[in-house]
Amino acid sequence: MPAQIQTAAVQIPNGNLLIDAYLAQPTESTPKAAILVVQEIFGVNAHIRDVTERFARLGYVAIAPAIYQRLAPGFEAGYDLDAVKLGRQYKEQTRVEELLSDIQSTVTYLNALPNVKPDAIGCIGFCFGGLVAYLAATLPEIKAVASFYGAGIPTWCPGGGQPTLAYSSQIKAKLYGFFGLEDASIPPEHLAQIEATLSTYQIDHQIFRYAGAEHGFFCDQRASYNPEAAADAWLHVQELFHQL
Repeated sequence: MPAQIQTAAVQIPNGNLLIDAYLAQPTESTPKAAILVVQEIFGVNAHIRDVTERFARLGYVAIAPAIYQRLAPGFEAGYDLDAVKLGRQYKEQTRVEELLSDIQSTVTYLNALPNVKPDAIGCIGFCFGGLVAYLAATLPEIKAVASFYGAGIPTWCPGGGQPTLAYSSQIKAKLYGFFGLEDASIPPEHLAQIEATLSTYQIDHQIFRYAGAEHGFFCDQRASYNPEAAADAWLHVQELFHQL
């Protein structure tokens, strides 16, 4: 039976910055594992809030920080072309050190909550958030990561410099990657590079490939939603986080 949940808009301190976040948690107060949900380029919108609530109903404390807080406080959008253009503009202005600092501050916030089990934090991210979640896997307090269709992992990193894939040697978490084989923004050779690199560094990982699935296949508010692929991926996500 799904847990009864409560939700709240909260703020996470990171130095002089206050990061807006959406917190969902079971009303029952015994200590639980926590899941950090990283948004797409569209902000902490209805889809991301829904995913956060889904984790809470499974019995996790879940939180979605606004990773565009430094650039566009309060930003959230749908999935039309104007939203895509604006979301990408903000994405291009992010920097890896700031993103990791904001994720680490969210981890610190979670660890201070009385109903969060110590040493039991997972992270999931979608779209740009999938790339950010891959980076977040390098943070020692994050134990398991689900990265959904993060484009550019082998070729790009927020703020420039070495590509995101170059951080693979620092990954501490168990990592599951989820990709659609019809994703126009992630060619098959990128998946092969990611898988080979994770294997080289002996990272505990699995890469799931979905035939016929496009970018954004998990999001039921996008035209590319693929119910079969989304349902299978959700089962694997639950399997991954069950270990926390």
